[in-house]
Amino acid sequence: MQLVVGKIGRAHGIRGDVSVEVRTDEPELRLGPGAVLLTDPASAGPLTVESGKVHSGRLLLRFAGVKDRNGAEALRGTILIAEVDPEERPDDPEEYYDHQLIGLDVVLLDGTLVGELTEVVHLPYQDLLTVKKPDGTEALVPFVSRIVPTIDLENQRAVIDPPPGLIDPESAEVALGESAPGAESAEKSADSANSADSADSAEESQ
Repeated sequence: MQLVVGKIGRAHGIRGDVSVEVRTDEPELRLGPGAVLLTDPASAGPLTVESGKVHSGRLLLRFAGVKDRNGAEALRGTILIAEVDPEERPDDPEEYYDHQLIGLDVVLLDGTLVGELTEVVHLPYQDLLTVKKPDGTEALVPFVSRIVPTIDLENQRAVIDPPPGLIDPESAEVALGESAPGAESAEKSADSANSADSADSAEESQ
């Protein structure tokens, strides 16, 4: 099983270092020294990680055989791919590899089918799950425990508890258009108070 673990960015310095956009939750394992990576395009690799360090919040890697800035710049935009055993699981039971999630049925808490999980989008601040709905449209679901409380690999499904409007934008519009609980009672109370004030004023004028 092949797993995308990074994308090479700009060259850094003059000794062949490159910045890498990390796309794995296990960079120490997948992008550590000695790791051999396939590439897209294939002609750029395979690449062997020679050394790595974090500089100003960015991961910098140096690959064997890449000795200068020109060689590093030539790799810019290259996708880094690791070979992963399909049966392998992350050490943390709350983490999952992308290939374990893609293809899962996405259902609500009551079992209602929402669609199929087609992609895991890795962003700097959080991961998103792309869900393809039966009508062909897509929804992006933040991959956080509050919204995705259960990943059931045995039954091949992801259970979600989305806020109004996340899956169906029209439901958010309906929710916004509804009066808040107690609003009607409050309006009636206000009307009663106004009537009482008017009555008091009438008595004082007499």
